[in-house]
Formats: sequence, structure tokens, C-alpha cells
Amino acid sequence: MGSETGTDAAPILVDVRSPGEFASGHVEGALNLPLDRLQIDAPKALPDPTAEVLLYCLSGARSQMAMVWLQQMGYTGARNGGSVGMVAMQMGRAIQRN
Repeated sequence: MGSETGTDAAPILVDVRSPGEFASGHVEGALNLPLDRLQIDAPKALPDPTAEVLLYCLSGARSQMAMVWLQQMGYTGARNGGSVGMVAMQMGRAIQRN
């Protein structure tokens, strides 16, 4: 795990569920940008539109919608990770509860 280039960096994890759902269990290190505020909050929370952004929710449906919106806003690295459990497993990170 070197730091030769920016492309080797881990993606920014974004949980698009509600704050209550986020508090009940989210992937360690994830940002909470609820779907209903995503288009308003993304420019401040995600200032680099070329960064890799991995979105997730409960099942993957809301994160799919978020991915489409972000791509329409110019976020070239946005992709849908699916469910919270899938992303935690894929990234090798724990589920945190607030």
C-alpha cells in the first residue's frame, strides 16, 4: 500500500441513508450525506469531482440514484457500492454504531 499516485487512495465512502439509519450502523470512516440533501451538500463535502466516491445505502437503490445525480453534477468517480454490509465487507472495514 504505497502512496505513489492519487489513484491508489481509498475511495471516499458516502452513506446516503438518513442520519438515524447512519447512527444505527455505518461503515467505519464513511460520510453521511442523506439522499434528500445530497445535491445541496455534495459540493462542500466532496470538493474534488474527480475523486473516487463509493456510495451505499441499505440495499443499493438509493445509492444508485445518488450515483446518477452525482455523475450528472460532474463527479466522474462516483459509483454504487450497494448495501452497507457489502461495502463493509468489500473494504474490510467494521460497522460502527453511534
